[in-house]
Amino acid sequence: MKEIVEYLSARHIVCKSFKEVLPKSLESRKKIKLYVGINLKGYYCSVMTLEKKSRVLRKEVKELMSLHEKLEVFADTAILKRYIRITAPLCSHAKAMFEENGWKVWHEAP
Repeated sequence: MKEIVEYLSARHIVCKSFKEVLPKSLESRKKIKLYVGINLKGYYCSVMTLEKKSRVLRKEVKELMSLHEKLEVFADTAILKRYIRITAPLCSHAKAMFEENGWKVWHEAP
């Protein structure tokens, strides 16, 4: 948890409330870390951290977006700020799909 908070603060994103949500509580078996927070302006934000060895494709982007919708239902609010940190090879079409839907993508090649 400390690592992700420091990572966000390095990118000038500060949340006054920040908690981890287990994918199991959203009925997902994905190996991903999910966080929900409230930034200083009062907007809800979600942060997903995805670490894997294989390439992230468009198919998986759709799955992650549906997981985000489940997260909104779980938190019972609209989440306006969406961030994803990917530590895996990323397809350019997948990155474009994220950005078209209002996501901020931080891609770090392994």
